[in-house]
Amino acid sequence: MLREQLEDIEVYLLLEGIHRYYGFDFRDYALASLKRRIWNIIKAEGLTSISGLQEKVLHDPKCMERFLYSLSVNVTAMFRDPSFFLAFRKQVVPRLRTYPFIRIWHAGCSTGEEVYSMAILLHEEGLYHRCRLYATDINDMVLRKAKNGIYPLELMQDYTQNYLQSGGKKSFSEYYTAAYDHAIFPSYLKDNMVFSQHNLVADNSFNEFHIILCRNVLIYFNQALQNRVHNLFYESLVKFGILGLGRQETLKFTPHEQDYEELEGDDRIYRRIR
Repeated sequence: MLREQLEDIEVYLLLEGIHRYYGFDFRDYALASLKRRIWNIIKAEGLTSISGLQEKVLHDPKCMERFLYSLSVNVTAMFRDPSFFLAFRKQVVPRLRTYPFIRIWHAGCSTGEEVYSMAILLHEEGLYHRCRLYATDINDMVLRKAKNGIYPLELMQDYTQNYLQSGGKKSFSEYYTAAYDHAIFPSYLKDNMVFSQHNLVADNSFNEFHIILCRNVLIYFNQALQNRVHNLFYESLVKFGILGLGRQETLKFTPHEQDYEELEGDDRIYRRIR
């Protein structure tokens, strides 16, 4: 018990120091998963304690960059959870056809695979030319990768299966060029994308959106921070706007549970009604 209390104190001091010195606030992240990732970082840095990591992070900006990359969850894939994209085609796209211009926010976009997936879907549905996709993340390193639109070629077989299961209408290979061991996605898919750093913990709304997608990010926040982010999304959505969450996330027991209706419950697609 004493050892666990000491560990909690070390975690608190580490996160407090990062917040005060660098401005990144991880203090309301879910503690159990946070500890696991911190210990993985400690091992990767060749250290033995949380206090040792605190000293290195505060004195070495490169270590802080690695810490930020490791702590922000960067697990993603193109057309991840294909049923979500299939439901989006069926439930959301018909509504979007009535809009003259569509603003979409991908919050916590990581390395951008789901942003390109949405661009492909909208392109196939004849809507991309009137869309603007805002892709944001706390981590500038992953945003640079997202902007490039270059991914390992070895992943394309799995991504092809996801694409087909999501209702894809072409051969997926038409959307990228193979160059050595990488797949390069074309510039026309990037034309209507805006990549920018944004911190869900501390930053405010920056536009009014018709769609907000934040999938598999909120599960790493505690309840207070989840509520804060749901307030942000609610304030950022137009009335009858669409909110897309991850499979393990829900609007139940949040302050805005009654402000949305389910369009597709299993795939966590909601429409703001108030």
